[in-house]
Amino acid sequence: MAKFELKLPKMGESVAEATITSWLKEVGDTIELDEPILEIATDKVDSEVPSEVEGVLLEKRFEVDDVVQVGQVLAVIETEGDVAATEEEHDVAVQETKEQETPEVAAVEQTVIQVSEQLSQPVSSGDRFYSPLVRNIAKKEGISQDELDAIPGSGKEGRVTKNDILAYLGNRQPGAPGVAKQADSIPSNGMPVVPSASPVQTKPVTGEDEIIEMTRMGKLIA
Repeated sequence: MAKFELKLPKMGESVAEATITSWLKEVGDTIELDEPILEIATDKVDSEVPSEVEGVLLEKRFEVDDVVQVGQVLAVIETEGDVAATEEEHDVAVQETKEQETPEVAAVEQTVIQVSEQLSQPVSSGDRFYSPLVRNIAKKEGISQDELDAIPGSGKEGRVTKNDILAYLGNRQPGAPGVAKQADSIPSNGMPVVPSASPVQTKPVTGEDEIIEMTRMGKLIA
């Protein structure tokens, strides 16, 4: 069994006390929840004080015409259950539930953070790094890895940015890989290599007269 102390409730900012005008219940009476137990009067209003629990009226602390201060115990009610213990057990259960949920929530949040960090990190190919966005564009446009590696990058440490790959696609022509192969044969100075023509052999010039045999037609003319 438990005991509940019924106190004079606060009835307004300026009301600090009340006078008991009558008791509606006697010691030993059964009391229902919210059932009026006594009547009080203040300078401003008369009202009833209801019970906050179910039980049996065990003790009356004041008599009729007594002046009671707000917060003082008016009566003691015996209840079947342990009200204080029940409230404490409820608070403990709520606290344990929160403590159990907190690590699980923290673990889920940590997993989300790790996945976000992995998605934001650039993807590497050999010594060069490509962001997931650049990789996605290259995949959709059918750009091979070798072709992607050949694109000059304007980003940090020469990385290919979105603008770099879009500019490359804007200038890209059909058969671009073949053009890239031809570019390999151009020297670093940018001048194309022109194959040299074979030298023309000339006869040395001397002071002697050269005898040229006349053809048949030449002989007839002569």
